[in-house]
Amino acid sequence: MTAGTDGGNPTGRSMPSAIDAATAVRDGSLAALELVEDCLARIAAGDDRLNAFVHVDADGARRAAEAIDARVAAGEADLLGPLAGVPFGVKDLEDCEGMPTSHGSVLYQGGPPVAADSTHVARLRAAGAIPIGKTAAPEFGTLQYTYTKAWGATGNPWDPERTPGGSSGGTAAAVAAGMIPFGTASDGGGSTRIPAGFTGLVGLKPSHGRIPHPDVDPSETACYGALTTTVSDSARHLDVTAGPHDTDRLSLPPPPMRYEDAIDTLDVSGLRVGWSADLGFAQVDAEVAEVSRAAALDVAAAAGVELVDVDVRLTDPVATWLSAGAMSLWLSIMEHEHWPDRADDLTPYVRTALEATYDRPLRTLVNGYRRRLQLQQDMSDLFAEVDVLMTPTTAVPAFSAKGPPPEEIAGVAVGAAMSVPFTMLANLCWNPAVSVPAGLNSEGLPIGLQVIGRRHHDEVPLRFARLLELARPWPRHAPAPG
Repeated sequence: MTAGTDGGNPTGRSMPSAIDAATAVRDGSLAALELVEDCLARIAAGDDRLNAFVHVDADGARRAAEAIDARVAAGEADLLGPLAGVPFGVKDLEDCEGMPTSHGSVLYQGGPPVAADSTHVARLRAAGAIPIGKTAAPEFGTLQYTYTKAWGATGNPWDPERTPGGSSGGTAAAVAAGMIPFGTASDGGGSTRIPAGFTGLVGLKPSHGRIPHPDVDPSETACYGALTTTVSDSARHLDVTAGPHDTDRLSLPPPPMRYEDAIDTLDVSGLRVGWSADLGFAQVDAEVAEVSRAAALDVAAAAGVELVDVDVRLTDPVATWLSAGAMSLWLSIMEHEHWPDRADDLTPYVRTALEATYDRPLRTLVNGYRRRLQLQQDMSDLFAEVDVLMTPTTAVPAFSAKGPPPEEIAGVAVGAAMSVPFTMLANLCWNPAVSVPAGLNSEGLPIGLQVIGRRHHDEVPLRFARLLELARPWPRHAPAPG
């Protein structure tokens, strides 16, 4: 199927960026309620094709918008937050007060509304943003595509027969289709960047601890984030949500700068920028490598730096991440003692992973920890040579919405995780990394460029992303159907 022949942007109209929408709400040129109603209409028009949302809270969104409009009418616009009146979707692995959280699983489907926001959602709400619904995710966030027993398959607006990626696939589909200005994401192995790459969006995984994540995560790989259509929106999201939290022992102090300023002012001309098409171990689709490298060369030129091919030698990050991820998966299942009594209700991939690790979770943890320590040393050695590393975001373009991932890449048989081998590294080593649109392949599908920076220096990959956005602007939404 040619991209844009079905699905896509249901109205053919551009959705304003989060920053533009907030500005218009505060200056009175756009009512928050008008924006919410527009988003609801777009969801109603397009979500039957894409299945991006698993729950919509229209009444709650309208009430929040009316409250904001009342403050604008009362002359209190200057007191509103930096995302005032901006509707957003909440990934269905994350709690949002008044809405259910299903974790993409039959085990939790049909549950009651939760009583409190996640820390991430609470900070967005405090900034004036309006949660409009919950977006689809694979069961417990385990897959690089969004397909579950509970909710079915989510389609990519560029081609609804293809996946928008995972695990933040519902958010990606909704934003790329122009249903909402932005939505929340999370990233434990690439779950923000993979959907960004597959749908032509901006997806930042910040330094671990930059946005607090108080939820129990034994793998210590997961980070909150967002999917946006512009780098500025991603920077503002980070400005709004970053900062320490008492219940997250790994959370970082307040950022040393305002990221929204840094993306346009930071001098990166003296930095050493490396490129690797395969991280020394992966197979990559030829067009993906070509399109992402061309984007890397363009952003390097825009930054006034040389792009250098680097010989990357790493302890296998895929095997290391799978060991770490097994412990998080077991926690999700055992928290409510669902194993093995409800094994038949699980997505086949999740059940298989649990069966494979059932009798050796401790050994898996120890071996994974040892590999992770070595990988962190490998990463330290690499960043002694470069300040920034660029790679493709994924090894392949978006594949079938129902999966499975390709079993062969560039003529070589590969495992399921090898469609997305590049993103896990930043999770295991806590580096900031962003995926930005690099261009389209010959089928008209988006290809992503990943920019990885040094730990705690989130401004650097964001600055490179901004330079690419200025040098070669990308379409902010998928094309209209037709």
